[in-house]
Amino acid sequence: MSVASSVTTSQSDAPGFSRRIAVDDPFPAAGTVALGHERQLCALLEAGHILFLPQSPISIPSEDRELLLGRKQTSSAYHKNIAYRPAEDRVTGLEASEQKEASELRRLLRDYSRRSREFLDRFLTPYAGRWKLDYTSFRPIEEKGRPSRLHARNDLLHFDSFPTRPTNGARILRLFTNINPAQNRVWMTAQTFEAFGPRLARTAGLLDVGSSPVSRAVRFVTRALRLPLKQRPPYDEIMHRCHNAMKEDAGFQANATKSQWEFPPDSTWLVFTDGVSHSVLEGQYALEQTFLIPQSALVRPEASPLAILERLTGNRLTI
Repeated sequence: MSVASSVTTSQSDAPGFSRRIAVDDPFPAAGTVALGHERQLCALLEAGHILFLPQSPISIPSEDRELLLGRKQTSSAYHKNIAYRPAEDRVTGLEASEQKEASELRRLLRDYSRRSREFLDRFLTPYAGRWKLDYTSFRPIEEKGRPSRLHARNDLLHFDSFPTRPTNGARILRLFTNINPAQNRVWMTAQTFEAFGPRLARTAGLLDVGSSPVSRAVRFVTRALRLPLKQRPPYDEIMHRCHNAMKEDAGFQANATKSQWEFPPDSTWLVFTDGVSHSVLEGQYALEQTFLIPQSALVRPEASPLAILERLTGNRLTI
């Protein structure tokens, strides 16, 4: 790689597939990195690759780690994770019997969110101060064999889309940390959205979403008057249907060309999960922070899912 001597890649260089790019030193000394180092890192992420930091740059105090690892799995087989909502400074996803833990969990997840923000501002400077902070989550459940309804299954390949939190074209950047002391977190990835998304959208019949004159007029008025979103923008509707169509397609799940990645204890990785078809096969105890990156902050906006879908439809898909 031309980015820096501290950056190495693994697995195939086949176009349209993700690589895991190891960053051994996220903040190398001045003079040891190529010009535009941070922009190149952003470009790699936007192209559908995974930035992997073998030693997490986000420190977690031992007492906080012990608190998280000491939590029992929820009794609900379908419950995914515990979420911290920074804008509201509150924790959701706890059962009634766990409410006494809410204050400690809120403090702990708030701290992880802050450390993640501070790291991202230094590591990916083109995005600094331009992203929107989304949820923080703790994932205490063992992924392997965890029952879930079809569309919520993590072990099926998918592009991320939030059914209740439309991004309106912003990209979904997620930062993960494996806090399990002994177990790797195991992912599978297939093609990127840039390579596979257009074919998926065509074959699944998704490109007519929001194309009617009435839909376009409603979006124009909403933008002009700066009204709050009352419905999912066409972009988010298409992405959500892509997410569901992928999980419903047993043939795709079985036959897609895949790569497997293992993220060891105390490692951190970043990925645009709206642009990398991914699944989580096994692992327990991970922390995650989501950032929404606007089109204006991207270094390759023409390769974003929004730009690709707007070229395919010939329509503006945001509100």
